[in-house]
Amino acid sequence: MRRFCLALDLKDDPKLIAEYEAYHHQVWPDVLRSIHDSGISRMEIYRAGNRLFMIIEVSDDFSFERKSQADAINPAVQQWERLMWEYQQALPFAKPGEKWVVLEKIFETEN
Repeated sequence: MRRFCLALDLKDDPKLIAEYEAYHHQVWPDVLRSIHDSGISRMEIYRAGNRLFMIIEVSDDFSFERKSQADAINPAVQQWERLMWEYQQALPFAKPGEKWVVLEKIFETEN
């Protein structure tokens, strides 16, 4: 099992942020299915102000590239992504076309 942490910003508008959160209380079943089918076993999203942090736990054979390819041909996922982009904005340092940015781990404690 591997873990990735990602970040993305929301548009800094309380009404839009509330709408975005409401959508995430009832994520569409086809979108949830695509998440699990891609090898993501657990996904959590946290918010601080308008910044989002996503933590995903994935199977050993998970690939961001394969997930992206599967999402590109899934009409429900494409519709969801277009809708979510109405609320989201790229991080200032994101590459062109990049939404969620994978974070680099810089510290971890050992038990």
